[in-house]
Amino acid sequence: MQTHLIRRELDAVYEVGRTLATSLDIDKTFREALNYLLHAFDWRRAFVVMANAEGRLQGLCSVGLTQAEQQRLHFESGEGIVGRVFANGIPVSVPDVRNEPLFLNRTGGADQSPDTPVAMLATPIRGDHRTLGVLVIDCLNPEQRRVFAEDLRLLRMVATLMGQALLLHRSVTAAHESIQDEARRMHKALKPGRRLDQVVGVSAPMLKVFDQIHQVAPSRTTVLLRGESGTGKEVMARAIHSLSPRAQEPFVGVNCAALSESLLESELFGHEKGAFTGAQGTRKGRFEMAHGGTLFLDEIGDISAAFQAKLLRVLQERSFERVGGGTAVKVDVRLILATNRNLERMVQAGEFRADLYYRINVVSIQLPPLRERREDIPAMAQHFLDRFNRENGRSTKFSTEAMRVLTSCYWPGNVRELENCVERTATMASNDVISDLAFPCRDNRCLTQVLHHIDREDAVRPSRLAEIPITEVPMAPPPRQPALAGDGGGLGAGGADSRPADLGHDALGAAFPATAVAAPSRADDKPDGERDRLIWAMERCGWVQAKAARLLKITPRQMGYALQKHGIEVRKF
Repeated sequence: MQTHLIRRELDAVYEVGRTLATSLDIDKTFREALNYLLHAFDWRRAFVVMANAEGRLQGLCSVGLTQAEQQRLHFESGEGIVGRVFANGIPVSVPDVRNEPLFLNRTGGADQSPDTPVAMLATPIRGDHRTLGVLVIDCLNPEQRRVFAEDLRLLRMVATLMGQALLLHRSVTAAHESIQDEARRMHKALKPGRRLDQVVGVSAPMLKVFDQIHQVAPSRTTVLLRGESGTGKEVMARAIHSLSPRAQEPFVGVNCAALSESLLESELFGHEKGAFTGAQGTRKGRFEMAHGGTLFLDEIGDISAAFQAKLLRVLQERSFERVGGGTAVKVDVRLILATNRNLERMVQAGEFRADLYYRINVVSIQLPPLRERREDIPAMAQHFLDRFNRENGRSTKFSTEAMRVLTSCYWPGNVRELENCVERTATMASNDVISDLAFPCRDNRCLTQVLHHIDREDAVRPSRLAEIPITEVPMAPPPRQPALAGDGGGLGAGGADSRPADLGHDALGAAFPATAVAAPSRADDKPDGERDRLIWAMERCGWVQAKAARLLKITPRQMGYALQKHGIEVRKF
C-alpha cells in the first residue's frame, strides 16, 4: 500500500513536471497541472495566487472555480489563511474550514457542501529564496478522518516545480523584453529620419525642423517660418507644399519687401480694367492664382501698417476685392509666411499689428542659423560644389583643410553666403583641388568679416555695433646713440627713427570682445578713448593705415572700418 502511494506521487510529480515544461505560458501549464492533480487525487478545487508588484496576491489560474469566483481571488499579505501562508512561508492544512476563524470563504467553498466538512491545504510557491505565491486546494473530508500529510508533501513538491517554472518564465520574459527594446532602439537608430528632398541636413536642429514640417504639412494650418536671412525659408515653404494634399495645386510666392504698398496690393489682390493708369485689362492677383494651392508671403514683417489691416481682413474672411472692383472674390489657399524680423518687438513698438500677429502666428517654425548646425556644412558645401561642377563641366573638389575652413566660419549670411562662397572659390580656383588658401578670408579679403561684429536685433535693425578692440602694446625704447663730433645733437628717445616693433596681426576669424580694451596709458601723449587712440596711432605712423594697424594689433581692414565708424578723415601728404 505504501509503495502504491509513493508510485502515485512519483507519477504525479513526473506528469506535473512534464506539463510545466511544455510551454512558457504559465497560466496554461499551471491550469493543466492542477486539472491533472484534481482528477488523480480526488480533490475538489484548486487555485494559484501570485504576488504582484505592490505585494498583493491575485488569482493566476484556477480549476473548479467559476470566472466570478476567480475574480474574487485577491488577498493582502497576512490576510486569511492564504495571506498567512504567503507571509510566513509555512504550509498549512485545515481539516474543516468552518471551524477556522481565519478562513475568509471568499469563493464560497464552504457553502457548497453544508453537510460535509471541507478541508483546505495551502503551501507557498517559492523561488530565488523568496515566496512568489500560494498553491491552494480544497477537498471533502467526511467525518474529518482523512489525513493530509501525504497530500501536503505532494503539494510542496508541486509548488517547488511551479516556482522553478515561474522563475524560468520571468527570466525568459525579461530577456525577450530586453531583446525587443534593443531591437526597437536599433531600428529607431538605423531607421532614416524624416528627410526633405529639397533640403540637405543631418544635424539635430534640422531633424527637429524636418519633424515639424512633416507634422504640419498634411493640414491647412497657417505656418510662420522664422529665421535669419539666408536660412532657407522659401525652400522650407516649398517642402511643406510638396508634402501637403495640395502638392498638385499651384505654389505662388511673393516677396513683400520688394514691392511698394500700392504695387503689393495690386500684386496680391489683382485689379480691374481701368482701376489705375495702365490697367488695360482685368488681372488676377496672387491670391486667385494660388486658389486651391499654397500662397507664400516672404518678408511679411516689412509690409506697411495700412496693408497689414487689409491683409488681416483677407485672412479672416478668406475673401477680397480686386483693386478698382466691388465684387468679393472667395479663395481657398493655404498660407505660409516667412520673416527674419523680430515680430514681438515690432508689436511692442507699434510697428506691427497685434491682431495680425496673432492671426499668422498659428504654427511657428524656427529655422536655425548655419553656425548652429555646423554638422551640415560639409554636406551642403559638397552639394553646391557638385552643382557647380555639373553646370560648368568641372571636377573640382575640396581638400581637408578647405573643408575645415568652411566649417569654422561664422557665416552671417547663412546658407546663401555659403553657396556664394563655394561658387566664388570654385570659379577662381586655379586647379581641381580647392585648398584652404583659396578662400578670400585666408588673406583678409573677405568683406563679410566686419559683419561678425554687428549684434543685430533682426535682419534689418542692428541693435548696436560691437566695439573693435583698440589695444596698444608698449614699445621698447630705441637704443641710445652716442653723440658724434660735428653733429647737431643725438636723436632723442622719441625721435623720428623710433620704429614700432613688428607686432604681427590677429588670427583670421578670431572673435573680438565687445568693448574696447585700452592698454595702460603712458604719462606722455597716449589718450585712453578709442577715437583719440586711433588719431594718435595714425599721427604717430604718418597717417599710414597699415603701420597704425600693426601698432594697435588689428588688421588693416579693421583699421579702415574703425576710422570710418568714428568719422576720422585720413590725411593725405
